[in-house]
Amino acid sequence: MIKLWKRCITSTKIVVIFALILMSSILIASVLNSNEEVIVSLDDNTPPVEEKDSIVWIPTKEDIAYQDSMFAIVEQTSMDVDTIKEAIDKILYKLDRIEYEDGSYDSIRYSDEEVMWIGGDGDTIWE
Repeated sequence: MIKLWKRCITSTKIVVIFALILMSSILIASVLNSNEEVIVSLDDNTPPVEEKDSIVWIPTKEDIAYQDSMFAIVEQTSMDVDTIKEAIDKILYKLDRIEYEDGSYDSIRYSDEEVMWIGGDGDTIWE
């Protein structure tokens, strides 16, 4: 408790006074720094419409033709990508199933006769 000018000031009062000073200074600083003009309308609850929002773009025949050509290019590219994907899938399938002269097929040919060893130096040894 602090006595100041014949009054007792408690810690709660000090915190409240400090908070009020801080909030009022923030409020004054935000009002002074605002550069935008604030329009307050008490009659209508809708926000004011700016000039640029009221202009509607109406496409011309040239614009529509350009958009149609771009759509056709995108569709053709999509079909080309699908064709390439199918071709890649076929190639990968053929690589996974390699056919040998004796009619067998496998992705790798393993022979029981040869055994692969990896030496301590990292050398591959076939026996």
